[in-house]
Amino acid sequence: MKLFRDKQVSGWRRHVRNVSGKPDFIFLKPHVAVFVDGCFWHGCRKHRRIPQTNVKFWTNKIESNRLRDKRNSAKLRRGGWKVIRIWEHEIKKNPKKTVAKIENALKI
Repeated sequence: MKLFRDKQVSGWRRHVRNVSGKPDFIFLKPHVAVFVDGCFWHGCRKHRRIPQTNVKFWTNKIESNRLRDKRNSAKLRRGGWKVIRIWEHEIKKNPKKTVAKIENALKI
């Protein structure tokens, strides 16, 4: 990820499939899992827009995504992982703050 490279954050792996919940990034040694949640798919309260057609389907879909996210985060935490969830708009709005949030988690 360009943001990690620019800020010289190292030790991450991307899209590791054998970690529960399939985090977007992991830091293996400190056991930190990072998820970047899209505002639409994960139901961001600030930016979500339910499509006007098939409202019931989309409402249920997004809610099931949110419940799955909670289950995956809980499972990882029970397994000794620290879980960081970042909204896509946070990266765009304040990349420095986003990196600081991750770096703080890595100081375990």
